[in-house]
Amino acid sequence: MSVSEEFQANIEALPNILQRKYGLLRDLDKSLQEIQRQNEQRCEQELDDMKRGIKSGSITPNSSLLKFSDDALDEQKHALRIADEKVALATQAYDLVDTHIQQLDQYLKKFDEDLKRAERESMAAAGSPPTHDNTVKAGRSGETSNRGRKKTRLATAATTAAAAASSTSMELELPVDPNEPTYCFCNQVSYGEMVACDNPDCKIEWFHYGCVGLKEQPKGKWYCSECAGRQRRRKTR
Repeated sequence: MSVSEEFQANIEALPNILQRKYGLLRDLDKSLQEIQRQNEQRCEQELDDMKRGIKSGSITPNSSLLKFSDDALDEQKHALRIADEKVALATQAYDLVDTHIQQLDQYLKKFDEDLKRAERESMAAAGSPPTHDNTVKAGRSGETSNRGRKKTRLATAATTAAAAASSTSMELELPVDPNEPTYCFCNQVSYGEMVACDNPDCKIEWFHYGCVGLKEQPKGKWYCSECAGRQRRRKTR
C-alpha cells in the first residue's frame, strides 16, 4: 500500500465521525437552550413570588432567607453539566482532526524520504552523481515559492472543526496547535482566504483578506502596507 493510499484509508472515516460529534453538539445545545429557558421562567416566577410575599408581610425582607428553590438550582446544575459535555465533545473533535494532521505530516515526510531514495537509486543506476536536494521545505518558505502570483489559502482542518463547534449558541474556545505557523499583522494561524505580498523580502509574507481590507483577489502585484511604505520612502530619497 502506497503512502497516499494508507493515509486515505485512515482519513475516510473522519467526516462521518465528525458529523456524528457535531450532531451530538447540536442536540446538546437544543437541550441546553430549553433548560435555560425553563430556568429563567422559574426564577422570574420565584422572584415575583418573593416580591409579593415581602409586600404582603408574609416574607421577612432578609436577604439571607431569600433563595431560589431546589428545582431552580438543579436546573442550573443540569445546564452546567450539558455545557461541560459540549466542551468535551468539541475538544474530542479538535483532537481527532489534530491527530490526522500529525499523521499527514508523517506521511509527507515518509513520502519525501521515498522520493529522495528513489532519486539516489536512479542516479546510482545511471552512474551520475546525485543532484543537490532542492526539495521545498514545508511551511512559509514553500508557500512563497511561486511568488508573483496571487494565491488563496483554505482554512486548516483544525480551524474548520473549531469554527463548526463554535457555530452553536455557546461559543467554545478551542486550543490552537502551538506548532502551527502564524501569519499576517494579527499574528494568527492560516484561515479563510489569504494573499501573499509580492515583496520577496517581506517579513510576514501572507495576510488574511479581512486584515488588509481585501474582499477579492487583487489584480496585478500587491504589497502589504509596510512594504508599500518602504518602497515610497525609497522613491522620495
